[in-house]
Amino acid sequence: MHHAFPCGNVALDFVGTLKARRNAEPRETLNLPHDLDTWLVEAGVAAAEPGSDQADLTAAVALRESIYDLVRARIVGEAHDPDSVTVLNRMAARPPVVPQLTPDGLVLEATPAQALSSVARVAVEILGGPDADLLKECGRPECTQVYVDTSRGLRREWCAMATCGNKMKALAHRARQRGNPPLSPSRLSRT
Repeated sequence: MHHAFPCGNVALDFVGTLKARRNAEPRETLNLPHDLDTWLVEAGVAAAEPGSDQADLTAAVALRESIYDLVRARIVGEAHDPDSVTVLNRMAARPPVVPQLTPDGLVLEATPAQALSSVARVAVEILGGPDADLLKECGRPECTQVYVDTSRGLRREWCAMATCGNKMKALAHRARQRGNPPLSPSRLSRT
């Protein structure tokens, strides 16, 4: 796999295709149309690469940034860019991926527009439903992955324990060993 899926939610994992957003130079994982195709297949949105072109990649990045804007605004309690809602709704209104039953089982044949529509629809469901109140951003300073916190007590701090959680716990352990105060997760500021 070329891409990571720590959230278990296709729309929120899609937001994570731009790594370390707050860094001076964030790391883009969708540089070429082929990168988008690979992500769509690895995410399970399409069974085979849908054949994205540069226009599809541009639309995908616009969708990703709109989802992030809406999620971030929800997390910090600020107003979102109205254009983000327009982009999300426009993408969600397109026909989604249509599942097909074949002798080999379920197949998700999709055009790039259908695949992106399916991602947008999941984002609409999250942002418009009860899970919107459970949205959080990873507490590791270098990570800006967003996720739905369904943990007991709603105390989850990291997008995934296997990646960011382990890194933060190791850093905190080393800080304690050196006699430094424990590290606390960073959160988006409300300023």
